[in-house]
Amino acid sequence: MPTDLIEIDPLSPDAGALDRAAEIVRAGGVIAIPTDALYALVADPFNLRAIREVYRAKGREINRALPLLVADMLMAEDLAREVTPRFRLLARRFWPGPLTMILEAAAGVPLRATGNTGRLGVRHAESAVVDGLLARLGQAVIATSANISGHPTCRSGIEVFGMMDGRVDLVLDAGFLGGVGATTVDISGTDWRVIKEGAVSERDLAECLDLE
Repeated sequence: MPTDLIEIDPLSPDAGALDRAAEIVRAGGVIAIPTDALYALVADPFNLRAIREVYRAKGREINRALPLLVADMLMAEDLAREVTPRFRLLARRFWPGPLTMILEAAAGVPLRATGNTGRLGVRHAESAVVDGLLARLGQAVIATSANISGHPTCRSGIEVFGMMDGRVDLVLDAGFLGGVGATTVDISGTDWRVIKEGAVSERDLAECLDLE
């Protein structure tokens, strides 16, 4: 597929560019967008063809779940089998921001989107581009790092285009992003554990969860 590239202001994104991005996602396509830290591949988690295309674009193993971006806590709660006090504490403290929480997925979430694990990671990013896209779609989107599995995460739209040309439909280019990646914490069980540490430290999480 030919990949389009559109330059975009991350703080005040062009409405036409966001309209185009939303149109592609609705049609089952895959796009790359800037978030508050890194570039992400975005697609519709309720469209099995779109899920398959994300795995294909990344060369990702199908037993690995695909993280989702949400617009707010309520959207995340609709995707979760159970909403816990731990989730609410962390969301109120760190969202919007660089924290992904792994939850048990609700029955309405396609099993394929969870990597056949029944769990999924959700995050509310602090990003005008993400907010604008989600407002147009009215639903969560897949948002996994914009790179081929095993390669470094891309820091600019041009890098994404160079690596993913022909693998995605559209790249929204906001230039270089120098942010630290999101922390991922698994809160799906009785205990919690950090899967990947990023901008939010394990100490920050522990201090917040001491309020439980």
